[in-house]
Amino acid sequence: MLPEVVTIGRVSVDLYAQQEGASFLEHQTFAKSVGGSPTNVAVAAARLGRRAALVTKVGEGALGDYVRAQLSSWGVDTTYVGTGEGQTPVVLAALDPPEDPQIVFYRGLAAPDTQVTTSDVPVEVIRECPVLWISFGALAQGTTADSCQDWLDLRERRAEVVLDLDYRPSMWPDRDAAHEVALAAVRRSTVVVGNRIECEVAIGETDPDRAADALLAEGVRLAIVKRGGDGVLLATDEGRWTIPPLPIDVLCGLGAGDGFGGALVHGLLSGWTVPEIGMFANAAGAYVATQLTCADAMPTIEQVERMMEA
Repeated sequence: MLPEVVTIGRVSVDLYAQQEGASFLEHQTFAKSVGGSPTNVAVAAARLGRRAALVTKVGEGALGDYVRAQLSSWGVDTTYVGTGEGQTPVVLAALDPPEDPQIVFYRGLAAPDTQVTTSDVPVEVIRECPVLWISFGALAQGTTADSCQDWLDLRERRAEVVLDLDYRPSMWPDRDAAHEVALAAVRRSTVVVGNRIECEVAIGETDPDRAADALLAEGVRLAIVKRGGDGVLLATDEGRWTIPPLPIDVLCGLGAGDGFGGALVHGLLSGWTVPEIGMFANAAGAYVATQLTCADAMPTIEQVERMMEA
């Protein structure tokens, strides 16, 4: 049976400082989890009952084994989690401040997740799965970038192709290079998700409405612009909706967007209206922001519904 959603891109072992507001200069203890935006999205979708598969690679050894074991425990299909050269990346996060934690990446010169090839996944899985989720970072480096370009061509913009504008400056030589790749990917996607800075990199617009207009003009069916404390804008050719933020106490802002992403996938697969998708995904992201870690914190349908009711 085909997965309902296939996500492609980064994976890591994340270490979260447990002292709220403490910088790396201060004494800290850390909690271990699994991370990487597309990895978290796969976990989030699986927690909501979807058949989710992740395409990535880890390094040999205990960290890679840990990643696979954790993903399997959350219901993610690890058939396409291969083994590459080098060490599984490690990420350190300090909750300073909690809503925008400091992050330090240890990825080496060529992390295993940049070594995915087209032969690692059967053609029919990429072509026929209902939702193909490509993280922008997967288009940045190595054979993974080449494979994603081939898979975008193979997909031929059949619904749904979701491009997550997960822009990490350290993965790109400069903004111009990132812009060129992003715009080409936008033109082969049906749904695009990004915050204001990411939209500026992709299409040169930071204003949410103008960014949405530009994305729709490129043929995107659903444009989603995250506005931080001002909520999220969802736009189609038929209309646009702004979902306000929920009043929460933020413990860790990392992973909230990935929780949103998994819920977005669930809504697309469920055939919901755009406002229904927006409200559910917004609540899922808010729930994750009240938790310490990312992948471990992805909510169930019941937890999202309770967040919406509250």
